[in-house]
Amino acid sequence: MGRLHSHNYGKSHSTRPLNPKSPSWITLEPKEIEELIIKYGKDDLSASQIGIKLRDQHSIPLVKPIIKKTITKVLEENDLKTELPEDLDNIVKKAVGLQKHLKVNKKDNRNIRSLELIEAKVHRLSVYYKKIGRIPQKWKYKSVIAQLE
Repeated sequence: MGRLHSHNYGKSHSTRPLNPKSPSWITLEPKEIEELIIKYGKDDLSASQIGIKLRDQHSIPLVKPIIKKTITKVLEENDLKTELPEDLDNIVKKAVGLQKHLKVNKKDNRNIRSLELIEAKVHRLSVYYKKIGRIPQKWKYKSVIAQLE
């Protein structure tokens, strides 16, 4: 699949396990894995950070085949869900960082363009999340307000 704002095709990514079944080497019970997810969620880790921690420290390659739920679903059930989805939040933070850079470096035309592309991604994602009901219908990205958060 091609990249959104360039003419490249990406190949760099981790490969997922082939079998969607629970691996045999996992010694933890599904209930224990859910407790770990809740514990890491209370430590203010995002869903992807929790997945990385489970993979690296507890040798759990994928959570969904074992507990039959995603990490995000477990966090939602225990009221640990963030107000913004993780991907949208990361893109907004990236836009805020670029805006701070552009305040100092006003002639940086390349990054002016990349800020436009990032903001386009924010608007595109926000339309999707409004449509599925993940964020409020009145939510709007404003660069000034995003800088204050």
